[in-house]
Amino acid sequence: MDFPLTTFPITQEKRDFPSSSGEMFGDYFAASRSWSFKKTDLLDARARRIFEGTALAVASDAYPFHMPLQAKAGPYVTADGHQMLMMSSYDYLGLIGDARIDQAAIEAVNQYGTSTSGARLLTGTLDIHRKMEAKLAAFKGTQDALTVSSGYLANLAVIYGLFGPSDRVIIDELCHRSLLDACRMAGVQLQRFRHNNPQSLRDELSKASSTNRTLVISDGVFSMDGDICCLPDLISLKKEFGFFLMIDEAHASGVLGRTGRGTDEHFGVLTGDIDIWTGSLAKSIPASGGFVAVSQEVAIYLQHASSPYIFSAAMAASSVAAISMALSILHDEPERVSVLRRNSDFLRKGLQQLGYDTGLSQTAVIPVILRDEATTALFARKLRNYGIIAAPVMFPAVAQGLARLRLCVTAAHTLEQLTFVLDVFRQIAEE
Repeated sequence: MDFPLTTFPITQEKRDFPSSSGEMFGDYFAASRSWSFKKTDLLDARARRIFEGTALAVASDAYPFHMPLQAKAGPYVTADGHQMLMMSSYDYLGLIGDARIDQAAIEAVNQYGTSTSGARLLTGTLDIHRKMEAKLAAFKGTQDALTVSSGYLANLAVIYGLFGPSDRVIIDELCHRSLLDACRMAGVQLQRFRHNNPQSLRDELSKASSTNRTLVISDGVFSMDGDICCLPDLISLKKEFGFFLMIDEAHASGVLGRTGRGTDEHFGVLTGDIDIWTGSLAKSIPASGGFVAVSQEVAIYLQHASSPYIFSAAMAASSVAAISMALSILHDEPERVSVLRRNSDFLRKGLQQLGYDTGLSQTAVIPVILRDEATTALFARKLRNYGIIAAPVMFPAVAQGLARLRLCVTAAHTLEQLTFVLDVFRQIAEE
């Protein structure tokens, strides 16, 4: 099924959509400006690449980032007074702007205000926090769940809260940056295995180690490539080697499985075979925050020992209510997941038939790998002139030479809109 949404006429007429660089930087990147970053400066030599690359993009009116949206997101957004087709939103289930979620958030603000003004351990816990977390645990099939203010902090909460220098972490080389940052902060011995390669993981596990515990980490769906982790292989190795297993479901929740539960449902494995689940509440679930789904024992410990939980302000009531309502909608409308899968398959197949490299994609995250960074930025600029927003992703988010556009399909996109996108990609390829 297609879900109701507000549309505007699709046209292939090219228009001049300016980049956001003027509003962002003013005349900072004027042609006469140059930089000399010394190792003793506040901005040292590491800044040179950022400033020189940004200056080049500004000069070409192709700066692709920080586009200020002027209304709620969805299949269409408003930017610089223009309506544009959004093709890089994490709103996988098409729930942003759903009247039921908006109303739940409004009612929560009316009852609880805009802030808890406290951390969860002290005065920041509302009764709806625990009700929502119980709902999350039921959704994920775990004994308990706790929430923090972002998915990034959820990964920090677990790794920094549970592990330290006497432990080792073996992580898929393409896992999200938040997981690597958490490992560095925890001071664990860090090893990487080749992407989705069980034999490489086995080799790393077999290396001598004097550490007490081993944690293996993978994304459920990889955020830059859109492929799915080899979870059954990870579980098999877990049973053989006895390590702990953590899966980040940021891009898998609401995307994989018949009901959107995630990677475990996709493969038909037992949720309990994984020790730690984390994820985002700002993607398929249209709110803000991150979750940790674990056993009750681990949850109790983290509620008293995890820095992001006990030293950061509690999630606002409006987000809590939005999460709870979104989970109810997903429970009642699992067909959103199948529509998302249909739309993803349609766009991916169409791009491949046009000769574009979509990498390893199996899900709603569809990279269009163009490799060269300048080419990628200019391609995003051309798409913008057709009224399409597609986010470019470059080093260090991906390896050098693998720059890409990252398209994200949602259940709210119609096949007409996706056909329009494919036709624009065809025209640009022919130019």
